[in-house]
Amino acid sequence: MKSLSLLLASLILSIVTLSLYTPVAAVLSTKSRWIIDESGKRVKLACVNWPSHLQPMVAEGLHKQPVDVISKSIVSRGLNCVRLTYATFMLTNESVASLTVKSSFESLNLTDALQGIGVHNPSLLNLTLIQAYHAVVSNLGENEVMVILDNHLTVPGWCCGYSDGNGFFGDTYFNPDVWIQGLQKMATSFHGVSNVVGMSLRNELRGPRQNVTNWYRYMHKGAEAIHTANPNVLVILSGLSFDNDLSFLSSRQVQLSFTRKLVFEVHWYSFSDSKPWSTLNTNQACAKTSGDFMGHAGFLLAKEWPLFMSEFGVDNRGVNDNDNRYFGCILAKLAELDLDWALWALQGSYYLREGIVDHGETYGVLSADWSTSQNSTVLKRIQALQKPFQGPGSIFPLHQKIFHPATALCVTRKSTHLLQLGPCDQSTAWRYTEEGNIKLRIGFSCIKVEHAGEPVQLGIDCSREKWELVSASKMHLASMNMSEGNRLCLDVDRDGKTIVANPCNCLSDNHNCDPTSQWFKSMKKDWNAD
Repeated sequence: MKSLSLLLASLILSIVTLSLYTPVAAVLSTKSRWIIDESGKRVKLACVNWPSHLQPMVAEGLHKQPVDVISKSIVSRGLNCVRLTYATFMLTNESVASLTVKSSFESLNLTDALQGIGVHNPSLLNLTLIQAYHAVVSNLGENEVMVILDNHLTVPGWCCGYSDGNGFFGDTYFNPDVWIQGLQKMATSFHGVSNVVGMSLRNELRGPRQNVTNWYRYMHKGAEAIHTANPNVLVILSGLSFDNDLSFLSSRQVQLSFTRKLVFEVHWYSFSDSKPWSTLNTNQACAKTSGDFMGHAGFLLAKEWPLFMSEFGVDNRGVNDNDNRYFGCILAKLAELDLDWALWALQGSYYLREGIVDHGETYGVLSADWSTSQNSTVLKRIQALQKPFQGPGSIFPLHQKIFHPATALCVTRKSTHLLQLGPCDQSTAWRYTEEGNIKLRIGFSCIKVEHAGEPVQLGIDCSREKWELVSASKMHLASMNMSEGNRLCLDVDRDGKTIVANPCNCLSDNHNCDPTSQWFKSMKKDWNAD
């Protein structure tokens, strides 16, 4: 009987694994707040940004590694999608559009990078810039990686400054007619390319000219232009103020001639609003910035509009205090809302950035030579959010998981009585009762606290247990210990896995206290939605 049970469990795990695999989809659309494939099953975008918009106008890193090696490195890290940037001038400015890869690098005196491309990707040298861009997209498709074409700016270069002339319609380098012409050319050029699943209209609208009236006017025109030229792709609209603000959509939605193709995108970095992270207690900073995010963009989900976190990320050196505080907070929000996302960024270095040759990228997934991961710990925490936990076709439609952002693992049952952290796609399902108990979704056992510093246990008698969210971040799960008369929070032991109960920490205004070992987040927004 035991062998039969093990065989059945193995079979179920195999079915689960197969159902989580989503091959590159030819045509995506939307259903409520979800992105779905042609069968109606959710496709979660777990992307990385790969810049191709700087002065050479060639995807970064092709002087360091063959394009196929880079594509395979994306796949090996569990990512299924690339947000591939470009500059409008690649399509609309004849003197630029006519350049070959070789002539582009020669014009910038990038001799070493040109030699590197000759070694690693010689077939690209005599292609025009748009042909080289196509070659990168094609290779990503061969590796079953989806692509979102992102119009990052008009004039190639580093992005983004508040008054750089690229920020909003009518700026020096942002002629709306030229922009629409570029979108039409790009959409037409990639019509029928199956792994191109979406087009983003413009990155980080900003600057002194920005206003809601012209946002509606021109984003409507751009969206219609893309859909007319290529009705297969998702049409992705960014907001104002460096793509931090879509709040104006709360009172007026975009009216388009097409349906089930519209997605909105938003960005969220620690520097999007650095003041809370540098001045407040970490719980308070997380509460403040999370609340701002929901008010500026997250509310769209309740209105059943898809929202794509198209940029977020951290300094992978671990030296940025604000980034370190922010990272657990945003991972918790991504988990709670099960958002589609694109990490900034893939590149370990740039051919040329802001006048510096071979400029390093501290936010990059890859190392400076593009051969290894720059920070495997950061990458591991992100990888836990690559698979969908909600949405049409989900194998966990009713499961409520308890996510630990600091490790990107979930609370699961270790044995009959003990709990530990484990992979979220294999973790235990929970439910929160009206009495304040946290119980197994199937069964009567609940999470119980005995003494501070000891492992929490599963028990049957839940009458004396009541769990509450007690910090500003709403991520401290606390229960009153009846025998010792103090409040204890879920925590993780020194082994990094065992779930224990300890006195709740960092609830005060202490800016230097790190609460993240005690941060736990439900991966379903409504605890009571059973």
